Formats: sequence, C-alpha cells, structure tokens
Amino acid sequence: MSDIMPGKLWGVGLGPGDPELVTVKAAKIIASADVIAFHSARHGRSISRGIAAPYMRAGQLEEHLVYPVTTETTDHPGGYQGAIDEFYADAAERLAAHLSAGRTVALLAAGDPLFYSSYMHMHRRLADRFEAEIIPGITSVSAASAALGTPLVEGEQVLTVLPGTLPADELTRRLRDTDAAAIMKLGRTYPGVRQALSDSGRLDDAYYIERASSTRQRVLAAAEVEDADVPYFSITLVPGPTPTTRLPRAKSAAEPDAGRSAATGASTGEVVVVGLGPGSPEWTTPEVRQALARATDLVGYTTYIDRVPERQGQRRHASDNKVESERAAMALDLAKNGAKVVVVSSGDPGVFAMAAAVLEESADPQWRDVPVRVLPGLTAANAVASRVGAPLGHDYAMISLSDRLKPWEVVAQRLSAVAAADMAIAIYNPASSQRTWQVGAMRDLLLEHRKPDTPVVLGRDVGGPTESVRVVALSELEQADVDMRTLLIIGASTTTVVESPDGPRVFTSRRYST
Repeated sequence: MSDIMPGKLWGVGLGPGDPELVTVKAAKIIASADVIAFHSARHGRSISRGIAAPYMRAGQLEEHLVYPVTTETTDHPGGYQGAIDEFYADAAERLAAHLSAGRTVALLAAGDPLFYSSYMHMHRRLADRFEAEIIPGITSVSAASAALGTPLVEGEQVLTVLPGTLPADELTRRLRDTDAAAIMKLGRTYPGVRQALSDSGRLDDAYYIERASSTRQRVLAAAEVEDADVPYFSITLVPGPTPTTRLPRAKSAAEPDAGRSAATGASTGEVVVVGLGPGSPEWTTPEVRQALARATDLVGYTTYIDRVPERQGQRRHASDNKVESERAAMALDLAKNGAKVVVVSSGDPGVFAMAAAVLEESADPQWRDVPVRVLPGLTAANAVASRVGAPLGHDYAMISLSDRLKPWEVVAQRLSAVAAADMAIAIYNPASSQRTWQVGAMRDLLLEHRKPDTPVVLGRDVGGPTESVRVVALSELEQADVDMRTLLIIGASTTTVVESPDGPRVFTSRRYST
C-alpha cells in the first residue's frame, strides 16, 4: 500500500476575463498548486491560462487538455458525443495520475467552475476518489450586467439563464415566461436567438455583450449585431427593470424615421393593453407580468392599477372608470414621447375593456406611428363559469347591461334576440349605484323566452377576497342580489344543474336531441 497522501483537486473560478477580477483565494491557489490544468480547442490558445498567467510561478507542471472536437465533424465511431466522452475520461485519468502521486491540481475555469464550465466533467469523474474544493468565480452574467451598467432584476422579478443552443420555439416560450433573461452560448446560435427574442417581443429590450470585462469588450443593442460577428464568449441580456443604460440604435436606410415622432423627433415608445384577469394574481399571465415589469408608465382605472405591485421608477396614472377615451389618449401621448406604456384592464382587455378604446383613439393621425399591442387575459365570464362547472359549454353570448355607452333599447333588443336563439348569456356590468332597475327589466325580457327555472349563476368578486358564487332560478333573480362586481350567467334550455356534496354543478350540454 502506498504511503503517498493523495493530492487535492481545486476547481478554480477565474472570473469572466479580466485578470484583476480573479479572487484573492484563486490567485493564492494558482500560485501554490503543483499542477495547473486548463482546456483549449485544437488551436491551443487557452483563455483560462491567459487569465491565470499573472499568478502562476515558474516551474509549475501544466496539463493542457485539448478538446478533440468543438463544432467540427468527427470520424469517431461514437460521433461527437462519443469523442467528447472519451476525451473527458482520458483527461480525468491524466489528472488522477497527478493526484495519486500526491500533487495538488488547480483546474482552471473561466467564470465559475460550476456554471456551464468544463470543470464539472472532471469533478464528476474525480470527486469521489480525491478531495475536491471549488473556488467560485464571477460569472459572465454578472460581468455582462456590469458592462451594461444596468440592474438585471429587482424586487420579486425572476432571472432565467438560458443556453442559446435551445430550439428557437423553446427559447421563445421561456423568454415570454420570465421577467429577465441571460442567454449564454451564442456564436453560431445567434440567428436563432435573435429570432426567439423577436418572436417573444423582447428584442427591443435585449443587449449583446461580447467578452465582458476584457480589453476586447463590446456592448451593443441585440438587434444591431451582425450574425457572423458573434463569438462563443458573448452573452445576451434582457433586463427586468427599465435599463439605466440606453444604447444608440442604428437607423434603417429604408426607414429613416423609424422609432421617431415626426412631429417632435422624440423616440417613440409603445402602448400595450393588458388584462390582469378577474381577481386572483394567479390569473395574470406571465406575458402580462413581463409587460408590467418593463413598463415605464401604467395607465388605468384606479381599482385595477391598485392591483399591480408598485415598482421603483414606474409612473402610475390612475383615473375614474368613466374616462376611457381620455385614458387611451393619455397612453398614446406618453408613448409618442418615448414611454413604454401599459394600459391596465381587468379580465380580458378586449371584452368590455380598454383595448377597443385605445385602438379607436390610435386611428387619429397624430398617433399613427405609435405601436399598439393587446395581450389577452382570463375573462370574468370564464372565471365565474369555472366555479360551477361549464355553463358556457356550448354557444353563448356576452352582453353588457350598461346603458352608459349605448341606449337601453339596443341592450333590450340584443337580450331578446339572444334569448330567442336559446344561447347561454354572460351578463357584464349588470348594476351600479346609479343603475338599479336594469336587472329586473332584463329578467322580465328573458322570461318571455326562457322557463322560470332556467339556471342563473351569480358570481361576485370571483378570484377576490370576498368571492361568492351561487345558483338561482331566473324567476327568483332579484336586483338586490346584484351589484357592479357581479357577473351573471343565464342558462339555455340545455343548461342543467346537478347537486353535489361540494355545491351545484352547472353545465350546458353540447348535444341537442333531434
């Protein structure tokens, strides 16, 4: 049995490139180690060794681990993966020989040893046989954020780190579902990354950082990067907060005034009209949460604005519920002058909400260059329906009982037409403190076409703290049971109520007897 004490394996994080960002502990271990090990491609130039060189001492043994293949093809019988697996196995045994001989080995890793690093492959193969210790290093994500000079995330925002090697559709989905993102492993993947950024609506907010912290560092808007100029050691960042660094964007020759207001020359922002869902924060989609996080300004009815968590530096423009056109004009004017505006609605913005008002105002020539997007939300009708089952399981109509923007005669005509067509009806805005008679008038109109025992679902504050849902017969529906926070679902002839231990279950059959 050998009396030689095995050596220790050090996974040494070197940081992103600047030798001055090597930690004190890493520099100490590099100087004292018996063996310095590092990886490179076939060209033999090792970025890691270059970073560590100022801390190495003369006479140290070096193990240069050269990848047999990186992106090129290989004639290995196991293909690319077979060649790489064989290389890692051989490299591990080379290091094991030094460790068994009692030598300490410092295996260099750019960035952090356990963050997309080659060191991990050696650790898996050696840490169960030899003592191993990790010295963490500054990651390229942190270095890129510092180079950009802007926070990545704040508050409750979520940062997602993504490899650019993901399929474009998967990358798109993940970009839509996060507040902030760092995309690694670019190089030849950049065209797909750019497409995913564009498809997810994040391209205008994305930045490209190349060789962060080194003397060759470059920082550009992601949309302005030439695909052929992207090296592997680059990263794309999509910050969660509004960036504190704004980079100049190149003008398109075909669009010399793109992104500018013809009247003022100011950069044009955009208006995004969103639906928060009907009550619960869990019903706000990730896409909407992202838009809210990126906005410089929020515009909306006070009650809905109050549902959005406050963010530092974000301006909030709350108003009464009866000034839709004025809110829309304010949002468009803010965007015309460079703001990223989110107009907030409850439920879905296209259902008796702000999307139509914004689009109608945007037809005015003064705002023709302002981009407008609409992001869908869960409707109140669907939320109420889900609480009792599927009362909207077949054809149905949505009707607002408010006569503030249309005369009651039109409301009554539509109620009668839909009732005669034997469809379920979702009734929005059934009552308010000033409108106290419409529910009774609606009930009487519907009873001309529906049986008295037709089920009516009353959902109040669904998803909110005072939620209540119950089912009554149409003939028993009373004005006192309804207020502005209530949504009604009137059943059709095929709507059925089944009693169960957890309350009534209501469904409208998709089958008609013939």
